[in-house]
Amino acid sequence: MPNTTGEKIKIGVIGASGYTGADLIRLAACHPGMEISALAANTHAGKPLADVFPHLGFVDAPPLVKAEEVDWSSLDAVFCGLPHGTAQDIIATLPESVKVIDMSADFRLKDTSTYAKWYGREHAATHLLEGAAYGLTEHNREAIRAARLVACPGCYPTATLLALLPLVAAKLVDASDIIVDAKSGVSGAGRSLKQNILFSEAGEGLSPYAIAGHRHAPEIEQEISKAAGANVFVNFTPHLVPMSRGELVTCYVRLAGGHTAADLAAALAERYTGEPFVKLAPKGTLPSTQFVRGSNFCMIGVYADRIPGRAIVVSAIDNLVKGSAGQAVQNFNLMFGFEETAGIAQQPLFP
Repeated sequence: MPNTTGEKIKIGVIGASGYTGADLIRLAACHPGMEISALAANTHAGKPLADVFPHLGFVDAPPLVKAEEVDWSSLDAVFCGLPHGTAQDIIATLPESVKVIDMSADFRLKDTSTYAKWYGREHAATHLLEGAAYGLTEHNREAIRAARLVACPGCYPTATLLALLPLVAAKLVDASDIIVDAKSGVSGAGRSLKQNILFSEAGEGLSPYAIAGHRHAPEIEQEISKAAGANVFVNFTPHLVPMSRGELVTCYVRLAGGHTAADLAAALAERYTGEPFVKLAPKGTLPSTQFVRGSNFCMIGVYADRIPGRAIVVSAIDNLVKGSAGQAVQNFNLMFGFEETAGIAQQPLFP
């Protein structure tokens, strides 16, 4: 139902000192229906927001506090930007009256054994899993609208699934033969200190990581398997690019049933007609992270491979916006009856 009360929704952000938390605050500050009422960040508790993020010094926001100091019952919605494993513990303690938009990985995987295998711990809030809606907005709107808890997809799955789900569902490609070559800016690794993302280690270079072992692979496979109606595996390899934000995935697919790359492009164009944030690249344009930087847009392009019977599908997003905080706000809008574009309609930054 449309939100017509005029009253602002009181929100809290858990993990407010991380990159996704910062981008969520940036977007929330311009949202016509949000009131930022609580910011939790245990490592920076007691500090004003401007001390942690000077670029947010213009935002009227409360100081950062420890999570246990927040009166969660006074809030309407909570955005969680904590690392996997810690998010579920806090979310499980939140009052039932509070709607939750989780940007961590804790409620994305429906199979608890798969979660334990890939995240190294047993799931501690299994009672919440069944009711958690997978937050790929364009493909799960009705469930998101009705949900109390939404699990926003990872950044790599967002870019990959937006490009491939319509093609798999329409059986235009062979779901058993998908290769995803993915590249992300270093903000995707989070804000904590890691040797591989130091400037002198990551700058002026390009490197793969987590080969055949990235935690987003089972998430991609879960959703593609649903669309295919059968269990499938995806060849997924991520790479670290020396830029702060942006994500580009190049998907290599085998065409099915005599279809062509033009058929794939037509299917995507039809599926995303009217979608505010998913656009096909204009003819002669290749998707680029520069074309979506700072925005909630996803740009997709389809190209015929020089190998007969194959095609290449390219998808670009901003990993911190459409790949995280922007998509979280998009889901919030559905959950609370706002226009889906509220607070996230800004155009990309260029150059």
